[in-house]
Amino acid sequence: MKAYQEASEYIDWQTPNILNKAHELAQGLSNLKEIARACFEFVRDDIKHSWDYQLNPVTCKASDVLKHKTGYCFSKSHLLAALLRANHIPAALCYQRLTIEAGKPPFSLHGFNAVFLPDFGWYRVDARGNKEGVDAQFIPPQEQLAFHTNYLGEIDFSERFAKPLDMVVQALTLNKNFKDVADNLPDTTDLKQS
Repeated sequence: MKAYQEASEYIDWQTPNILNKAHELAQGLSNLKEIARACFEFVRDDIKHSWDYQLNPVTCKASDVLKHKTGYCFSKSHLLAALLRANHIPAALCYQRLTIEAGKPPFSLHGFNAVFLPDFGWYRVDARGNKEGVDAQFIPPQEQLAFHTNYLGEIDFSERFAKPLDMVVQALTLNKNFKDVADNLPDTTDLKQS
């Protein structure tokens, strides 16, 4: 469980802006479930998805996502993990492999989170941001993610990671704008971390 509480280069929860926001979101709340919900809803609703809003800069580090208030799904999952960990709630990164256009290649990974809640165990949440056709919610123990794996070749990976996948970090750090990221989204059928 310790790995899911640590700070790292991209889940940099010990930076002042993350600590301040985490404290602000937890203020007045007494249980971990409500603190986790507040963090989730903030990232889902207040941080704009880079592609949906056609926004730059491309962010990867949690502190940069918070600073610029934008990020791809992966980046938003880094911020949510950081806010949760700053509130002493274990948080992991999770992935799905989805078709970009319903039912046909190409494919891309999609990033979201799992949070450890004492009353429920590991609970998966997706703060990518709601829009028409996407309605992710925090309603444990029921899971309501942004996307389901419905098509041939799509995969709902069961693994939980303490740090982002290298291919995700590369997509977010080597591409200079939201369009370049969209043109070079990471994809794999095997989530072995190097």
